[in-house]
Amino acid sequence: MHYFVKIAFGFTAMLFLSACDNENTPQQGEAVRAIKPFYVSEPVGGDIRQFSGSIEAADVSALSFNVSGSVITVLVSAGESVTKDQILATLDPEPFNIDVISAEAQLKSARATVENKEADLERQKELFAKGWVTKAAFDQVQLAYDSARNEVTLAQSRLNSAIRNHKNATLRAPFEGVIAERSIEPFTEIATGQTAFLINSQGALEVTILVPAKLISRLAIGQPVSVSSNSVSSCGCEARITEIGSAAEVTNAVAVKATLYDPPAALLPGTAAEATIALAGQDSNRGYLVPLVAISPAQASGGAFVFKYVEETGTVKKVQIKGTAGRDNLIAVTQGVEPGDILAAAGVSFLRDGQKVKLLNNRANP
Repeated sequence: MHYFVKIAFGFTAMLFLSACDNENTPQQGEAVRAIKPFYVSEPVGGDIRQFSGSIEAADVSALSFNVSGSVITVLVSAGESVTKDQILATLDPEPFNIDVISAEAQLKSARATVENKEADLERQKELFAKGWVTKAAFDQVQLAYDSARNEVTLAQSRLNSAIRNHKNATLRAPFEGVIAERSIEPFTEIATGQTAFLINSQGALEVTILVPAKLISRLAIGQPVSVSSNSVSSCGCEARITEIGSAAEVTNAVAVKATLYDPPAALLPGTAAEATIALAGQDSNRGYLVPLVAISPAQASGGAFVFKYVEETGTVKKVQIKGTAGRDNLIAVTQGVEPGDILAAAGVSFLRDGQKVKLLNNRANP
């Protein structure tokens, strides 16, 4: 058979026939079905390679004050965990207090001036209406009133700026994480924008490796990576490639990053790691291995299809595939799937195109 060996159809036909009548429009209130995911990753005829790398925080931020001043307190050190909005350091508040008080006084004075100018304007209106003052004199009073109102607006802006600067004299954590580096000490001067801390987001880690440029064409975004570390015995971690560099480094290698799933707490940024990847074969037409349980026969055409999970909509999409015999209980799919695709790996005969589903878990294949 051109598309699949007969064992593929024999294995899935019973599942399909048991529910081929269920591909109708769903009833209102239909429950969201949970599906076991299979992540397309292993190429047919690919080879396994191992690369040395290091663990890094997936989200690293440099924190700084938005105002300059004298550091009074530093409340955290490198390695400490922090929560969102936790106070990390403060500047001497006295200069900012003075600025706020001064701005408040200026605003109060400007408002008093407006009241006086407004009263004067009302008197001049009455006199002008009776013809006792000239148009030029009245215009001068009107101009003075408008100018006083503008001064109130300016004074209010100065007060808002002073209050904002007072607030910015306290540096807070933008998210939950770990302080990776502390660059300030109490009783020192710090400039606006000068880095005070580096903070790593809590738990979000990635491994960075250098891959020879000649092998980059055999990698793909979403491809799974097995990560291990001699220093952390519990790290038999799974990851997926999330970034492939566009230029080679000095060593004619390209930086590749893979985000880890559920890394152990003992795994910290800076830890040395080994990344194991199954590279695609030189002949890209040889396809990717997919389990038989993820495949269903097409009702009329004699072909076969899979259900791809669409993350943006939380639904599955029915996709026609082509392939040949693989190994064990796997089929070599040569058309219809790409590395990184998420397929329904069980109960496919009960699914329909566009059906709402949820993943039983969101990890790489075991």
